Amino acid sequence: MKQIYSKLTSQNVTIFTEMSALALQHNAINLGQGFPDYNPPENLLHLIHQNIFRDIHQYAPMPGNYKLREAISGKIMKSYGTYVHPEKEITITAGATQAIFTAITALIHPGDEVIIFEPAYDAYKPSVEIAGGKCVVYTMQGDDFRIDWNLVKSMISSNTKMIIINSPHNPSATILDDDDMTSLQNVVSGTDIIIISDEVYEHLIFDGAMHKSVLKYPELCSRSLAVFSFGKTFHATGWKIGYITGPDYLMKEFRKIHQWNVFCVNSIIQDALSVYLNEPAHYEYLSDFYQAKRDYFLESIKNTPLKPLKSQGTFFQIVDYSAISHEDDISFVKWMTEKIGVTAIPLSVFYSQKSDQRHIRFCFAKTEKLLDMAGESLSALR
Repeated sequence: MKQIYSKLTSQNVTIFTEMSALALQHNAINLGQGFPDYNPPENLLHLIHQNIFRDIHQYAPMPGNYKLREAISGKIMKSYGTYVHPEKEITITAGATQAIFTAITALIHPGDEVIIFEPAYDAYKPSVEIAGGKCVVYTMQGDDFRIDWNLVKSMISSNTKMIIINSPHNPSATILDDDDMTSLQNVVSGTDIIIISDEVYEHLIFDGAMHKSVLKYPELCSRSLAVFSFGKTFHATGWKIGYITGPDYLMKEFRKIHQWNVFCVNSIIQDALSVYLNEPAHYEYLSDFYQAKRDYFLESIKNTPLKPLKSQGTFFQIVDYSAISHEDDISFVKWMTEKIGVTAIPLSVFYSQKSDQRHIRFCFAKTEKLLDMAGESLSALR
């Protein structure tokens, strides 16, 4: 048999698959993988139900339903004050991860370097490797996961082609502020560096803060592909539908790859979203909605030895468990699943190098009933 040379260095299943299987095996409450346990909005489901009986079951246009792209353009103008051309600068994708993978595949060549910030969403690094690129890792330090942009600037070389940012950030649940975005702008000024901005949690931001999208900063916007997710926004991760925006010269390259690995996305859901998205109230409530869930979960674990870090956005909560155990985080979450009956995700899997931090991630995008059950089980921690 001929030898196969893998494009990826990792041969393991993802931690999400592993921990979800372990949770099922031990009948544990799964607060690990990031998905809600409640349905999308009822009026959105009603629109989709109506569409099932309409004549819209064939291929959608490759860039996406034009009415939906117009609705997205209007939403971006309202949210960020920037006009994005619906025909030239928006493409509907089969989820945000596909958008990120396609963007990297389109723009990264063998030998190109991509700066990523760890802990990082686990899809970034393999996507760069598959394209033949190399990840240059900035490791965020401390419990606040801040970035020293002068250090980032020192990491740039003649091979640096791309920087990937993510705010609100998965897994740390932190956000980039105006100073961060201005600093990033200064870092890339005078270069040809492209930015991918993963903004899938744009509406899940807490305590009165405002999301700082690259779309608000003209110099960044002119070199950025920004990625968004309807699945995260409308509690429908299984739909795998999102979109990407970017200037015409980048979008042309993106679509060259998109047409061959996806071509187009679910026509029925696109049509429903084109109507639903025109009402801002359908997404503007989300900050309050998820902040209430965050606060409810924090209340449920306040009498445990778990030390919560500040969750500024997303539907995740990082906690420090060092008062309970000095085991590594992978061993700890497995023990917690088996003995306590609650599953979390170890933060170390989001790093390239071994981390000595004792941090784990919970997802609080759950009903109050499930959060109550989890809190009661976690109260057994000592």
